[in-house]
Amino acid sequence: MTRALPVHVDADQLQKLLDTLPDTVFFIKDARGCYTHANLTLVRRLGLNRREDVVGRTPAELFPQRLGDAYASQDRRVLAGHAISSQLEIHLFPNRAPGWCLTHKTPLRQGEAIIGLIGLSHDLKQPDGRHPGYARLRRVLDHMEAHYGEGVRMQALAKLAGLSLSQLERQFHRVFHLTPQQWLTRLRIEAAMELLRGDDSIAAIGQACGFSDQSAFSRQFKASVGATPRDYRRLVA
Repeated sequence: MTRALPVHVDADQLQKLLDTLPDTVFFIKDARGCYTHANLTLVRRLGLNRREDVVGRTPAELFPQRLGDAYASQDRRVLAGHAISSQLEIHLFPNRAPGWCLTHKTPLRQGEAIIGLIGLSHDLKQPDGRHPGYARLRRVLDHMEAHYGEGVRMQALAKLAGLSLSQLERQFHRVFHLTPQQWLTRLRIEAAMELLRGDDSIAAIGQACGFSDQSAFSRQFKASVGATPRDYRRLVA
């Protein structure tokens, strides 16, 4: 029996490979939260031309304040040993417009010590309208869009689609590239972002968008947008 030989890919090789993916941001940071590696997708989204303009700097030095502060806060959690998986959040796209993505970050270890972190952010793809289950799942999506401000139960959505809960989650992810709960969160956050341009109280907006209380609303909004509802309102006022 032939044994497979271990394959070691260094960070520079990985960076070069991921330079080819226009819809994926890749980065490595040191224990201070400074970039040591960044693929060209990230460089271009920052409006820069050279990788050297990113390396050695922190997110707070490169991104608008609300995003830079949010990414730095994430980094501190990861550097403390807590991985982040499939975090739904808003990023800057190449035209500097905001768009949704899924972010993954994990600590880099040398023995027991955490020496940095490595991460990927994938742009959220368009739904696969050619999937045979699209029409059935469209009914679920329409229901969420009409009732996101209410207490939407995943089991009720599965019944609406004529599927078990596990079947709904698998098929929904294949078509929309998110879980039903992530899609519901996206609808609620987008509605809240629009309402925060008006005069309603933050508590009223959170309730209107389906959040159980103002604290839950603020936590989820900041995780997704990079600013609290109050700070976001100041930015768009």
